[in-house]
Amino acid sequence: MNSMTILDAGTVAAGSLLTVAGLSVEEVAAILTATDRLERMAAAERVKILAGRRIALLFYESSTRTRTSFELAAKSLGAMTTLVSDKSSSIEKGESLKDTGLTLRALGAECIVLRHANSGAPYLLAKMTGLPVLNAGDGMHEHPSQALLDLRTMLARLPGMSGRLVNAKTLDGVTVVITGDILHSRVARSNAMLLPRLGARVVLCGPKELLPEDALGLGAGVEIERDFDKALKQAASQGAAVAMMLRIQRERLAGLELDLGDYISRYQLDQERLTAKAPEALVMHPGPMIRGLEIAGEVADGPNSAIEDQVRHGLGVRTALLARALGAGGFESVTI
Repeated sequence: MNSMTILDAGTVAAGSLLTVAGLSVEEVAAILTATDRLERMAAAERVKILAGRRIALLFYESSTRTRTSFELAAKSLGAMTTLVSDKSSSIEKGESLKDTGLTLRALGAECIVLRHANSGAPYLLAKMTGLPVLNAGDGMHEHPSQALLDLRTMLARLPGMSGRLVNAKTLDGVTVVITGDILHSRVARSNAMLLPRLGARVVLCGPKELLPEDALGLGAGVEIERDFDKALKQAASQGAAVAMMLRIQRERLAGLELDLGDYISRYQLDQERLTAKAPEALVMHPGPMIRGLEIAGEVADGPNSAIEDQVRHGLGVRTALLARALGAGGFESVTI
């Protein structure tokens, strides 16, 4: 699966975020700077930024962290939100994405946050409605806000990174080992597209069933290593190490011959493996986790874990993305 090239800046509203490929390093820096600024702002001031603006949360797939953080982020800026899901709307009756989007626009929505099972759906919605659209995960394509919050988590937790300016060398010396169901992971794709542009080395790790040689259309700074122990050890020996674990997506495994017992033995991040191979590694997971499968509970809850930090940074980053989408909160130069 090669990264999609459907983004055409001339057909979607400014402020949309459909893919990390559409962000320059300078824009990434601006989003993270805005995140810091908005977090420091008094709540009484922050709530004025999008006061009275209308944001629709359109979720065709279940979500806890992403949906809730976007909703709380919008409300912290003073916006009004409405949640539309495939279980509680005319979507269930067969209404198309186009008609749902046009209905939301007619009802006054000024921005749509979309999660959809089909790759490319956010681009199509943005093109059909003319509204700024934020991609909250589309099929096996991308999850841009997750990559941004993962970056911010690394900058906050890795030694010597706090306060570092974001540029093409920010993550020099950092190796991020992404392990698990790479084939189906939009999180892996967005991180593999973003982090090398900031200097990181990204190592994808997993069995061939979940990590084909052409899984992400590997670019510069991204490589494959089948041996998880070797990947962790090399990452730790070469500088700062990040172990990003991914959920085994059971719902997408139909037709794949995957021995879960063997997978746990070779790829689960447990305390023994972490201590032996990369004792200082930062442990991350986008959620939802399956404790006892890709990650042991003792590691998820241990001192190396930044999993709850990721959730907190998600709220901050998504606050900035909503302000950016509607040209507010320091993004007033963005034309909507």
